[in-house]
Amino acid sequence: MASNTGQMGYLPSGGAIFCTIPDILYLPELVFGGLVLSLVASTLVDPPNPQAYVISVAIFCFIVSFLWLMVFACGSHRNKSSWASADVAYHAFAALLYLSASVLLAWVTIYIADLDLKDTIVYKLDVAAVVFSFFTTLLYVIHTIFSAIRWKSF
Repeated sequence: MASNTGQMGYLPSGGAIFCTIPDILYLPELVFGGLVLSLVASTLVDPPNPQAYVISVAIFCFIVSFLWLMVFACGSHRNKSSWASADVAYHAFAALLYLSASVLLAWVTIYIADLDLKDTIVYKLDVAAVVFSFFTTLLYVIHTIFSAIRWKSF
């Protein structure tokens, strides 16, 4: 049974991270972040600067989210409020990074559409990457909100 974030001073560890509302979002963040990374990496990287930024954000957030998941799963956080505040800070930062990457990716997709390349696989992959990127941004924002609610309960 999923518990809410209203437990006072409680940071889950072990398998309990898959039963609390903010922490259950780690897996979808990893899955959809990996999809964004795969889709952008499989397209034509033109123009290179925005696409490289999107790939960098996706790699950074994927690795740090996985490490953050492992910290909570292994119980290394020792149930301290500093970990709760760090959780809020990281997810807010990741949401901001993904939002900027999503906007740049949408701009690149519009740029490709203006070149009359709408029927190409590159355009279709970019559209899918934009959708998954904004969805991943939404997941990070929701995780930030629920982590902030949990942080306030400390």
